[in-house]
Amino acid sequence: MEKKSFLRIVFFGTAVFAAKHLYALVNFSGCKITAVFTQRQKISSKEQLFPSLYKITQQYSIPFFESNDLSVFDILSIIKKDIVDLIVVVSYGLILPQAILNIPKLGCINVHGSLLPRWRGPAPIQRALEYGDKITGVTIIQMDAGIDTGNILRTEFCKILPTDTTYTLSNKLASLGSSLLLKVIADLVLGVCKPTVQNTNLVTYAYKICKQEARIHWVFPAIQLDRYIRAFNPWPVSYFYVKNFCIRVWSAEIYNQQQKKFPFLFQCKSETFFNQKLPGTILEVSSNGINVLTGSGILKLTVLQISGKKKLPVRDILNAYKSWFIPGSILN
Repeated sequence: MEKKSFLRIVFFGTAVFAAKHLYALVNFSGCKITAVFTQRQKISSKEQLFPSLYKITQQYSIPFFESNDLSVFDILSIIKKDIVDLIVVVSYGLILPQAILNIPKLGCINVHGSLLPRWRGPAPIQRALEYGDKITGVTIIQMDAGIDTGNILRTEFCKILPTDTTYTLSNKLASLGSSLLLKVIADLVLGVCKPTVQNTNLVTYAYKICKQEARIHWVFPAIQLDRYIRAFNPWPVSYFYVKNFCIRVWSAEIYNQQQKKFPFLFQCKSETFFNQKLPGTILEVSSNGINVLTGSGILKLTVLQISGKKKLPVRDILNAYKSWFIPGSILN
């Protein structure tokens, strides 16, 4: 009997977004994952739709390596122990040196969570939400030495909903990406891929997220704060302070009935208004949410988390901490 031929793949990836792609590959007929490399990271959320990379490698007996503990020479030595046809990189977080890119017969491909060349870099999903993009997607590129600069092999589009967070959008893009990845691999094997050069005039860069960005500044418009809150969910999570306690905002919405509920805001000039009420002022508190004045418009806070406590709907927060959120007081 003729021995079945497998496409031997080495996988580089980190976090849940990468795990879904690895799961698709191990269940793709004709593929054999010979090694998985990942960066060691703390899991920031217990809410995972798919198993972690480590659990998948354990389940399917795939050699697993934490690249934090390895030099480039070590990684090269591990990869070269077997013939490698393809390297797949998904949300890995480090640039692969040219010596690794040169190894596989079919090259190295990267699954990226944006419509390249828009949002090259480490935080494409968060930045798309932060800047109010209406559409995003997944792009698979043939990797080169640059950061997300390689030629495009395939693209899949995805609408961004007004309620999407980084968590929900990441899950949608992971589903799209894992399906698209299998199509690209099939094209590579058949030799029918038609790479497209990226338009450098359309490049934007998605800089890495830092915790300090998540601090809420109430002088920003409500529409922008809403985007920040959704972009920074589930990490690092937007926050403000009350009585020197950090309050994380997991969910909020733009208040849409200002003229009915707060007509005085629209019957005065902005200069007069800001002399009377400062951004960050609590306008109303109810079981449905806490309405806060911003630089433009009103933001309703609906799910909060007091430092050291669980995240809860506002109605539950108010049961124990109503004195912290008195109308007329100003949030920091």
